[in-house]
Amino acid sequence: KTTTTVAMDFGCITIDPTLKLYLFGTPGQDRFKFMWDDLVQGALGALVIVDTRRLDDCYVAVDYFEAKGIPFAIGINTFEGAVTHTLDEVRWALDVDARVPLFAFDARERGSVRDALLTVLKVALARTTAA
Repeated sequence: KTTTTVAMDFGCITIDPTLKLYLFGTPGQDRFKFMWDDLVQGALGALVIVDTRRLDDCYVAVDYFEAKGIPFAIGINTFEGAVTHTLDEVRWALDVDARVPLFAFDARERGSVRDALLTVLKVALARTTAA
């Protein structure tokens, strides 16, 4: 076997001394779904990262967050060699509501990731203030 899939990523961003943002990541494949219920405990929101070469892989994640009522955004990872589609084409293919933020970003670029996480935070805050 020439490649491997990491089962989980973890990160922590200190916003200020009293506020930390904990990040947990797992592949979207169905075989990792058993961990998701534990990972979403206390989650404010989620970011579904889409690789347009393997669009089918993210249906499980989108369905999961919709079923759990967890606010989420969808980031289309852009990189050299990625299949390019318009945002509307991806939204249609994933069959997600127009209220779900969907945007292109580069998961390798710090600023792009920051903007993606801020989008998730805005979605989570909007859900909290609406409740």
